[in-house]
Amino acid sequence: MIQDIAPHRLANEYEYEARPAAGERVFFVRGQELAVRREGDHGLDVPRVGEEGVPVEGLTYLFALDGEACWLAPNAGAAEPPTNYEYIHNRVLRQERRGPRELMFAVYTAVHLADWYAKTRFCGACGHAMQPHATLRAMRCSACGNTVFPRLNPAVIVCVCDPVRDKIVLTRYAAGRYFAIDALVAGFAEIGETMEDCVRREVREELGLEVANIRYYKSQPWGVAGDLLCGYWCDVVGDPTIHRDKDELGRAEWVGPDAIPGQPDDFSLTNEMMCLWRDRHMDARGE
Repeated sequence: MIQDIAPHRLANEYEYEARPAAGERVFFVRGQELAVRREGDHGLDVPRVGEEGVPVEGLTYLFALDGEACWLAPNAGAAEPPTNYEYIHNRVLRQERRGPRELMFAVYTAVHLADWYAKTRFCGACGHAMQPHATLRAMRCSACGNTVFPRLNPAVIVCVCDPVRDKIVLTRYAAGRYFAIDALVAGFAEIGETMEDCVRREVREELGLEVANIRYYKSQPWGVAGDLLCGYWCDVVGDPTIHRDKDELGRAEWVGPDAIPGQPDDFSLTNEMMCLWRDRHMDARGE
């Protein structure tokens, strides 16, 4: 998955005393776009402190990648990147399979934080301007004291299994929604809902199925959407006939292991789960 970058390490601790140094990366973020320089067929670089056109004042500390500080350019994405860099949507970078994994993980995390900073400029309680907290990764209102930390959206990725027929449900989003690639059931947790209840509800809403034997697998940060994804396995109970939510899904069907090609890259928790199920079952068949 995208966060599996060992032996590299992204340290998300907020270093409030850090100061920009020459050569450190600066992320210019505009919505879901980043200022990057394409290098060769798959290379990628971002601006650095000391390059012409890269400001030193007004930079916001993001995180450290392999011990080197990374920064966010000022003005909530309004700053123009230096010459030879261009704004490119993070989805295009993924489709082009650009940059080493550790840099792409940094890109996803930078987009997450940039979006939060851009949307936390004013206090939601009293409307006054927010200021960076002196020592924490937070924004604080000097008027009423309201303190806001980076937002995470808890969501589930669900692999719905039919152990009797040796199949799982493969989906695709409806036209115009996200990537047109194979996926699993997914959805956000609601207020007053456990993650297991979220699994049951999302499967019921998207597929019209009932499930049991819900098992947690693992989690994944998905920064470009601000999500914290939790992966679950579950088994269908009762009638396995799918009643697809056509507003959400363009495809939903039961498939066997030989009908799971996997996604074009290995970034996502969804891909890891579907391919893990496929490979285990192919191995059990001796294929």
